[in-house]
Amino acid sequence: MNKKHRGTPLAGSERAFPADAAGAVAAHPDERLEVSVLLRRRDAQGFAARMEQVRAGQVPEHLEREQFESLYGAAPEDIAAVTAFAQEHGLIVMSADAARRTVRLSGTVSQFNQAFGVELHHLQHAGGTYRCRSGAIYLPPELSGIVESVLGLDNRPQARAHFRVAQQVAAVAETPGSFTPTQLATLYQFPQGGGQGQCIALIELDGGYETADLSSYFAELNVTAPQVLSVGVDSAANQPGGDPSGADGEVMLDIEVAGAIAPEARIAVYFAPNTDAGFLDAITTAIHDSTNQPTVISISWGGPESSWTQQAMNSFDQAFQSAAALGITICVASGDNGSADGVGDGVNHVDFPASSPHVLACGGTSLKAQGAGIASEVVWNDGAEGGASGGGISGTFALPTWQKGLKAIDSRGATVALNMRGVPDVSGDADPQTGYAVRVDGSDTVIGGTSAVAPLWAGLIARINAIKGKPVGFINATLYQNPAALSDIKQGNNGAYSAVAGWDACTGLGSPNGTALEGIL
Repeated sequence: MNKKHRGTPLAGSERAFPADAAGAVAAHPDERLEVSVLLRRRDAQGFAARMEQVRAGQVPEHLEREQFESLYGAAPEDIAAVTAFAQEHGLIVMSADAARRTVRLSGTVSQFNQAFGVELHHLQHAGGTYRCRSGAIYLPPELSGIVESVLGLDNRPQARAHFRVAQQVAAVAETPGSFTPTQLATLYQFPQGGGQGQCIALIELDGGYETADLSSYFAELNVTAPQVLSVGVDSAANQPGGDPSGADGEVMLDIEVAGAIAPEARIAVYFAPNTDAGFLDAITTAIHDSTNQPTVISISWGGPESSWTQQAMNSFDQAFQSAAALGITICVASGDNGSADGVGDGVNHVDFPASSPHVLACGGTSLKAQGAGIASEVVWNDGAEGGASGGGISGTFALPTWQKGLKAIDSRGATVALNMRGVPDVSGDADPQTGYAVRVDGSDTVIGGTSAVAPLWAGLIARINAIKGKPVGFINATLYQNPAALSDIKQGNNGAYSAVAGWDACTGLGSPNGTALEGIL
C-alpha cells in the first residue's frame, strides 16, 4: 500500500503477483494508463426483487435500455463523487456511462498509485511483460459504498480462448467427422429461420476477421452472408494477425458458426483488450448498446475462477444480471481443460465467466452422425493434451434455485453434493475431431472446443427470438424445468466427473433439440 494514502481496502480487490513472474520493476511514474471504475446500482433493493422473479422463470416484462438506465443505472451524484475524486488526483474522466455504471479514468502511474494506494510494477510472465499489482486497492471515505470495483490497474492477460484446432488441419477433407454449422443445425433439429431482426454480439479479446474470408465461407455454404460489424472498446479494434491457429481462429469460428446458423441476424463483434477491465467493458458495451441492441451475447473466453479477483467476478455477474433484466441471453463456453480447467494443483476448478449463475454455460460433446441423424453423442474428452469439456462445481457462486436437488457423480461413481453453482448448463459438439468446418486467414480448417458451442447456442436463441417475435432472455430456470427438451448425454467423463442420466458436471442437461426448445421458451 502507498503509505500516503488514506482510506480502506476495497472488498475483493486483493491480487497477488503471478506465480511465474520474474524481474519485478516499479512502473515508470509517467507511464499513462486507463482504468474502469464500476459504481453501485441505483435502487439495488428493487433490482434484487426483480431478479428473484427472473431467476425463478417468472419473467416480468423485459426492460427497455433507457428505462433500465433511469431505474438501475448509476446515480448522477455517484458519478459526480468519482469525478471530484479524479480531479483531486489529477486524473482525467474519459467517459461516464450511467447505464454501464462505469467511469473511465486516465492518468499516470504516479497519479493512480496515489489515488488508490497501490504500487504498480512491471513483471515478466506468460511470454510477455505486463503491469501488475499486489495487495488491495484502497478507497477514500467519500467513495466507500459507491465504488464496487476498480479494474485495469493491472493489465496481465485475464482470459484465454476456448477453441482447439483439429490435429489434421491441412484440409477439411482430412477430418471426415467434421460438420458445417448448418449440418449441425439439422442434426440438432433447429427450427427453421435465420434470426431475422436479431443482433448477436460476440465478445473478442484479440485477433480479427477478414471480410474476404467471410464472403468465401458463406458462399461455399450457400448461405447468405450476414451483416458483420466491428465495435472497438477501450481502443481495441479488428486486427487479424494472419495466424489460423491464433486468436483469429476464435474470432472467425464465432462469426462463422453464429452467422451460418442465423444469417439474417446482424453480427456485432466487440473487440477489447484482454484484461479484466477490457473484458468487462466489452460485455457492458454490448449489453447497453442502444444502436445495435443485441438480444443474445456469445462469449468464448474465460479462465479458472482462481485467476480472478472477487471484485471482478462480482462486477461481471452484476453485468449479466443487467442483461437478464433487459431480456438478453448470454451463452458462455465452459472451457476446454476438463474438470481441472488447466490448473495443475490437483484440485478441481471451473471456468469463469461460465460459472456465473446468470449465464448459459455451454459444455462439449463428441458427436457422430449417421445419415440425417445422430448415431452417438458422448462427453468430449481427448485427454489432458487433447482437451475435454469444462465442468464442475463453483467455488464462488451459490447454488441457484433451479439447480437445487441435483447431484454430481464423480468418475468413480460416488455422489458429490451440489452445494454451489454447477457447470455447465447445456452442451453441444466440441470435439475437434468431430468439429466445425471453418475458414480462417485464407485457410479451410476444422476447429472444436466449447468456443464453438457458445455461438451455436447463440444462433439457436436468435432463431427462436425471431420466431417468437421477442427475446426469450434468461432461460436457465425454464430449461431445468423442462429437461426433456434436450438430448441427455449419459456416457463419458471430463476427468473428475462422469456423465449420467439427467444433469451432470460434464454436459449439463445435454445437447439441444432445437424444435423442442422453441416449444418451451
